[in-house]
Amino acid sequence: MRDRVSNWFSKPGVLLATLYFGTFLGTILGAVQVVQIPLGALPEDSQRLGAAPIWHFIHVLGGSAFGLLGPIQFSRAVRRKYGFMHRFLGRMFVAAGAMLSLSSLGLLWHFPDAYSPAVNAGRLLFGIALGVALVCAMYAICKREFFRHRNWMVRAYAIGIGATVVSMVFFPIYILTGEPPKGLAADILFLGSWLGCVLFAEGLVRRI
Repeated sequence: MRDRVSNWFSKPGVLLATLYFGTFLGTILGAVQVVQIPLGALPEDSQRLGAAPIWHFIHVLGGSAFGLLGPIQFSRAVRRKYGFMHRFLGRMFVAAGAMLSLSSLGLLWHFPDAYSPAVNAGRLLFGIALGVALVCAMYAICKREFFRHRNWMVRAYAIGIGATVVSMVFFPIYILTGEPPKGLAADILFLGSWLGCVLFAEGLVRRI
């Protein structure tokens, strides 16, 4: 099983397609909101974002760059054949992750009542965890510990795209019902989707 998972993710096309599929919806939704804010066209359940457009813009910019660069960074072919590009894009990836982490905390600070206490606690935890994972990854590469560096980058990426995974779960429900999920079941679904993404990445770290 371990060899099968490793071989499957070692295929560049499969890896890129899987990771980009995981980030596509969140990137598109965030970009649409960035356009809607100056036009005053935000839907009713997202009106609050107009009160902190800079933080939201930073969040979308950082998240989009993070999602786009991540799959390239995890490509074994790029690491082996284009080491300089891997290092250069890696710095951009870390900068984008830092923007994503800080802006998520900034949005939480501006909108403490937007979600339930349980979801807010999760957002706080994951926002801090993303920053910690990036710091650990950079510390590892400074020590030339390439295996540890890769593992922490995988963890950081999983934490960073966790919100996109939540969107992929919530968006179909929104389309069908016309409103976002609410209540305890929604909290469990929100936190469970994000945590599931992180646990999946941890499983990969231990297998490949």
